[in-house]
Amino acid sequence: MRMRVIRDYEFVEAADKGASVAIGNFDGVHLGHQSVIDIARSEAARRNVPLGVLTFEPHPRSYFAPHAPSFRLMGSEARETRLAKLGVDILYELNFNANLSALSPEAFARKVIKDGLDLEHVVVGADFCFGKGRAGNVEDLKAFGKDMGFGVTIAPLLAAGLGEVSSTSIRTALSEGRPKDAADQLGHWHRIEGPVIGGEQRGRELGYPTANMSMDGLHLPKLGVYAVLVDVQDGPYKGTYSGAASLGVRPMFGENTPNLETYIFDFSGDLYGTHLSVALIDFLRPELKFDGLDPLIAQMAKDCDQARDILSKL
Repeated sequence: MRMRVIRDYEFVEAADKGASVAIGNFDGVHLGHQSVIDIARSEAARRNVPLGVLTFEPHPRSYFAPHAPSFRLMGSEARETRLAKLGVDILYELNFNANLSALSPEAFARKVIKDGLDLEHVVVGADFCFGKGRAGNVEDLKAFGKDMGFGVTIAPLLAAGLGEVSSTSIRTALSEGRPKDAADQLGHWHRIEGPVIGGEQRGRELGYPTANMSMDGLHLPKLGVYAVLVDVQDGPYKGTYSGAASLGVRPMFGENTPNLETYIFDFSGDLYGTHLSVALIDFLRPELKFDGLDPLIAQMAKDCDQARDILSKL
């Protein structure tokens, strides 16, 4: 059954109420997030109710600081895709606006959790805060649940080999060019998803046609060249491919907005407008400026050979 998406807590059909729900922002849907969802899953099975995730769009941090540097590991579309793969029945992706942000912790519990969605059970991480000014904590939520008639479970924070699993530590790993360490905490490869946009077709002129994707609103991993796996998500070329991608500002050609340019090995076809999911597998080298096109083309050939070798061993 396809995951259902609800965006307004005041207009919800009866079939979409009464779920067991994990609450949070779920940026990256990392292993810590997955552990919270798994507890909600167990409660859903025990109570014979749907499994849900309650999150917010835009991210509250973006709402309150719209001009701050981009920090998100994934956009809402990528998050929706990942949650669907985890078997979530209902995604409550609530519109985070002035009205929702002004709710006190008690009003949030009553208007959203109880009256709006009539949730059976909620699961949150131990560091969860909610309500205006993040004034409510997990103890408040447990008290509201007892008074209003919904169950509450507090999930412990998850630790991995590198320490506590968090979106912050994953961003650090990506900023330092360590996609494998990021994947260890995510439980999956870090992916950049979105439509293929028009570029200046320099790659085609160099013999390496690329699919260009915007990085707007997303955290920038370390600029440079990566070995990648590419899922073409729709259209006649739907499938999984290997490739090499350049993430950066293209210093050979002046000052440019950062984007992702992916060269798919042994591929020929028009991908404009197609949605791609590009997984960063390994960092090959930083972005460089070359003394002419011939050295650039020679280096691109070396990059592709190295990427093929790495990907052949997965």
